[in-house]
Amino acid sequence: MEIINARDEKLELSYPCSWSYKLIAGEKEALEKAIHDVIQERTHTLTHSKNSKGGKYISMNLDMIVHNEDDRNFIYEALKQHQNIKMIL
Repeated sequence: MEIINARDEKLELSYPCSWSYKLIAGEKEALEKAIHDVIQERTHTLTHSKNSKGGKYISMNLDMIVHNEDDRNFIYEALKQHQNIKMIL
């Protein structure tokens, strides 16, 4: 179990658990390639979130099962560092 402190709120996680990453990229195909590069064939769901007002960026939600804190953090860092991803939340 892990406790995350964010703005004095505590979240308890019991692994494995479902986790959602919000990804922002320039285009859907580039975002999909980044996800494949990082998680390869792991089961996941990718859903559209929104497009920026000017259409320059797209955001999507990546939902998947993470097995432990290291797994969750590894995926976050790998997506964050991928050249096709502009931002990850």
